Amino acid sequence: VAKAVLEELEKVMSDYGYSIEHILMVDIIPDAAVRRAMNDINAAQRLQLASVYKGEAEKIHLVKKAEGEAEAKYLSGVGIAKQRQAITDGLRENILNFSHSVSGTSAKEVMDLIMVTQYFDTIKELGDNSKTTTVFIPHGPGHVKDIGDQIRTGMMEASSSGL
Repeated sequence: VAKAVLEELEKVMSDYGYSIEHILMVDIIPDAAVRRAMNDINAAQRLQLASVYKGEAEKIHLVKKAEGEAEAKYLSGVGIAKQRQAITDGLRENILNFSHSVSGTSAKEVMDLIMVTQYFDTIKELGDNSKTTTVFIPHGPGHVKDIGDQIRTGMMEASSSGL
């Protein structure tokens, strides 16, 4: 812009005997419509950049949330596995202690006793829970034996299949 102004001034002023060497342009004020258009372009560019940043932030948020949920599920699984291992270890210890303490009892008889105890504990828990409305449970001495047989059969099938 300054060069174009310098050339124009040289043409006009050379007729009067003046030679313009340099000009100093301090402030260029374009037309109001041009300024509005330039401001609109700048605003649009800033909005576009802001939307890119916002999208990246949402992406990071979702990824971190998913990573947190995955870690929580993993830790929950580890906790459940440890809980089940502790239950298994406790049952094994109880069976061995009971078998050694009471002569003539087998591991199966001890397991049957534990099953009956757990069955009654479950019924008691259902009765104590105020949120329980109605639960139909087959009840009787034969049903406890059937449940025990089903669990033992399932465990034997699982161990024979290599699970």
